Amino acid sequence: MSLPPGFLDELRTRTSLAQVVGRKVLWDNRKSNQAKGDMWAPCPFHQEKTASFHVDDRKGFYYCFGCHAKGDAISFVRETENVDFMEAVEILAREAGLPMPARDPKAKEKADRNAELADVMEQAVRHFRLQLSTGAAAEARAYLARRGLDDAALSRFEIGFAPDARQGLYRHLRDKGVADDLIVEAGLCARPDDGGAPYDRFRDRIVFPIRDPRGRAIALGGRAMSPQARAKYLNSPATPLFDKSRNLYNHAPAREAAGKGQPLVVAEGYMDVIALVTHGFEAAVAPLGTAITETQLGLLWRIADEPVVALDGDRAGLQAAYRLIDLALPLLEAGKGLRFALMPPGQDPDDLLRAQGPAALRKLLDEALPMVRLLWRRETEGRSLDSPERRAALDKALRAAVGRIRDPSIRTHYGEAFRSLRWELFRPARQGFGGRVRPGSGQRSLSPMSSTRQSLLVSAGDEVTGHLREAVILATLLAHPALIEEVAAPLEALECRDPDHDALRTALLARPDADAAELRAAIEATLGTEPLERLAATDHVAVTPCLRRPGDVELARQTLSEEFAKLDAIRGLQMEIREAEEDLAQVADETLTWRLGQAAEANHRATRIGHEDKVEYETGPNGARVSRAERDTLRALLDSIADSKGRK
Repeated sequence: MSLPPGFLDELRTRTSLAQVVGRKVLWDNRKSNQAKGDMWAPCPFHQEKTASFHVDDRKGFYYCFGCHAKGDAISFVRETENVDFMEAVEILAREAGLPMPARDPKAKEKADRNAELADVMEQAVRHFRLQLSTGAAAEARAYLARRGLDDAALSRFEIGFAPDARQGLYRHLRDKGVADDLIVEAGLCARPDDGGAPYDRFRDRIVFPIRDPRGRAIALGGRAMSPQARAKYLNSPATPLFDKSRNLYNHAPAREAAGKGQPLVVAEGYMDVIALVTHGFEAAVAPLGTAITETQLGLLWRIADEPVVALDGDRAGLQAAYRLIDLALPLLEAGKGLRFALMPPGQDPDDLLRAQGPAALRKLLDEALPMVRLLWRRETEGRSLDSPERRAALDKALRAAVGRIRDPSIRTHYGEAFRSLRWELFRPARQGFGGRVRPGSGQRSLSPMSSTRQSLLVSAGDEVTGHLREAVILATLLAHPALIEEVAAPLEALECRDPDHDALRTALLARPDADAAELRAAIEATLGTEPLERLAATDHVAVTPCLRRPGDVELARQTLSEEFAKLDAIRGLQMEIREAEEDLAQVADETLTWRLGQAAEANHRATRIGHEDKVEYETGPNGARVSRAERDTLRALLDSIADSKGRK
């Protein structure tokens, strides 16, 4: 079977050689540098005790300094699995989620054609380089000089110039014996509608060669010299060599620099990349005239785990960041993320470097925001959140964003980050004693004693209690799906930290019209049986009365009402205690430690699941039942603060 051109390149791009090899070897952690993709192990091809087998994950090659075995992921699978070439390709394609292409009997013919096109592109690059030194390029050279590009930079990036001639490149290539169809297919010239001779696509433009990860010239980018040009920047059209959504400018040099420890910086265009590289930030790339695509994001993550996206300091730059976040959320994996460096208003990286130098940019890169922070900014910036309804809308938007994350562990951590940020945003501003110290007030902040902090940890039992109450709610609704619509609002607002609970909550809200059997079948089809089995195995679920009497709908309705009310009480108590904990920083002493320890222990004993028949309740201001021990904990905490205030 012949493979179409480009398939193996894409397979190698999508495949991590370190992961493939890691199934067969034990890495030497002292010698390896996982962050740089520089891995060492004893060779799997010959018997040895030292780690002489080297994997360069970024370049996708291995080499043994003992037996001299070398190759890529395909050859490694062939040798270790004892399979032929096509079987190795199929194994790797299956693991990478890449469909095997249909049989292509003309694959060799296409590969030969692509080699011819690449040769034509190299001839065009050399021609435009020579044109930059002619009299016609005087204005272009002056522009490049004003942008800070010296001869070394021009040579390094092979920058050229296309004169304002309709057939300058065409005639040059024809004189070299290149056929019309090759010139047109390479994207260098276009045929007019009237069927006449081809004309140059690039005229009166500074020319930037675009190379693939293998270093082949595959396309050109052109910057117009005339302000009247219809497009300031122009890229080659799609060709057998070039797809702008699947390539990056400066890919291969950036990959090499990132492998040496430099941060991978993603800029907007050619001039930004050139400015970054000439100022020492050599691991710089740019998309090619379009927003970053899923394929390009995969390329970035193959180069570095956390690329830093350097955005123009305007609204358009911020909107581009938000679009990239939406693209990246479902694709996040453990260790693979994005950070965002926002330039000053009205500046791009090139502007900042010329105005303030490398130190200013390095500071912005060091302070780059993690993606979760920029996502929070998008959902909160410029919005008034002064009512419960508006806050609920924010919660809904954040849940929707987190819901797009496929990885359950990352989804959980994003949820926790948003809860922390939400707490910071909405916690009441308090002044004077018991609140934050006012700037310049002269008040001295005291750190709470370690024993005081430890005594408060007893309240962590509330998290377990809340988890079990969530389980009862979900199990009750699974048994009585007709009640889902009645409790849709509090169910939607339920903040489930357990990924299983969160997935079940989402599934319940998606099928409020299904009966119990249909609902379970739908959940098993999408989530599997494990979440349901774990839910049913929870002790507290097994002894819940309404689940032992499945026909009693009214009892189920009462159970849901009680459990939601108790959850509200727990969440409210936790919020009040967190506020009070801040006050402890100024008043902690041994007496306070002892009183809080006693109160928290009483709460823990009284509210322990399975002993609720011994708990005394009182009705809170919102009508929810709250255990007196829970209230006593908070009252003891606040009373202790007041006592300490008097002693101070």
